[in-house]
Amino acid sequence: MEQDQGNSDLELVERVKAGDRRSFSELVKRHQRGLLRLSLRFMRDMDAAQDVVQESFIKAYEKLNSFEGRASFKSWLFQIAVNTARNKIRENRHDMTDIENVHVAVDAIAESSLVHAAVTEMIQREINQLPFKQRTALVLRVYEDLSFKEIADIMECPYDTAKANYRHALLKLRQVFEQREELKDWTQEAGGFFTEMNHRFAEAEG
Repeated sequence: MEQDQGNSDLELVERVKAGDRRSFSELVKRHQRGLLRLSLRFMRDMDAAQDVVQESFIKAYEKLNSFEGRASFKSWLFQIAVNTARNKIRENRHDMTDIENVHVAVDAIAESSLVHAAVTEMIQREINQLPFKQRTALVLRVYEDLSFKEIADIMECPYDTAKANYRHALLKLRQVFEQREELKDWTQEAGGFFTEMNHRFAEAEG
């Protein structure tokens, strides 16, 4: 199989297993941006997210012989990153509380952008308060656009459990926003979050 960059992930994995370390560098290049994006959804701090990425790649290299290809290499890598992020959050929970205290200069920003930023921050804050499994399912589905099968692989749980965690996460978010009428108007103006969430909820119910 051919990809844009030449060999498929699975072919590169086989090369690494055969002793070609340079092929692992190609896997790192191919997946580091996606892994950093995913890690930021959990850590909310660039340094901590980069630590998760680095640690995840080290673990992946060390465990590569255990990768059997039943899921994609990306799903396997994401599984390692999610577990690494979870462990770091448990270890450093007291360090995570100050991350929200970062304020952006607002002088030249349009009001609509401010509203959008405020709503986005509120949404992220609520997502951060979800139980870890629910947050994981939501992040992987909404932000990474993965299938429930892929999410189940990453979370190492049954398909129905992955979908249930996603559904519970959406339900909690919807309850929060329905209790705050002013947010409905804001979110309709700032990207239609409510419309999108209702669409997502219908998908989870299906």
